[in-house]
Amino acid sequence: MGEGPSDNTHRHSLEDKDDDDDEEGCDAEVWETLSRSFDQVQSVLDQNRLLIQQVNENQQSRIHDNLVKNVSLTREINGNICKVISMYSKLSADFVDIVRRRRAENDGDEKKKEESVDLNLPPSR
Repeated sequence: MGEGPSDNTHRHSLEDKDDDDDEEGCDAEVWETLSRSFDQVQSVLDQNRLLIQQVNENQQSRIHDNLVKNVSLTREINGNICKVISMYSKLSADFVDIVRRRRAENDGDEKKKEESVDLNLPPSR
């Protein structure tokens, strides 16, 4: 007999599973990169929050030495902001790199499929 709807559905579900495995690998790498980067950024931002609290306390105290300390604390805050900018820049570059690699892999997979069709061979994995 011919292919019934269930045969067709089964074949598509297997193809979809292969696509899902590829996407999960990509997703895992992307999420790992994003998570690690955001954790690092959050750590620096938390540090800045504490530094800003200290600056505010020093400012309210009106004690000369505390006001002088605010200069170095403010410099540290500014340095941390530069770190955050750098981290986001690196995150962006890492993300673009992952996407480019995935596209190249997918293009390579498509080329292999096309070559196997030309040779009447099953697609290789």
